[in-house]
Amino acid sequence: MKHILKCENCKEYTISEKCPRCDGKAVTPKPAKYSPQDKYAKYRRIAKGMDK
Repeated sequence: MKHILKCENCKEYTISEKCPRCDGKAVTPKPAKYSPQDKYAKYRRIAKGMDK
């Protein structure tokens, strides 16, 4: 089963892994699931530079 993907560059929706318009990488547009017991949240914030 194929899922709908969104191009990182031009924001075009597609089914293929590569955008047909700009040849950019297509990723899933859904956000990650939220969990209050997220044991990796601290490391994600550090990686994004938000933990200052």
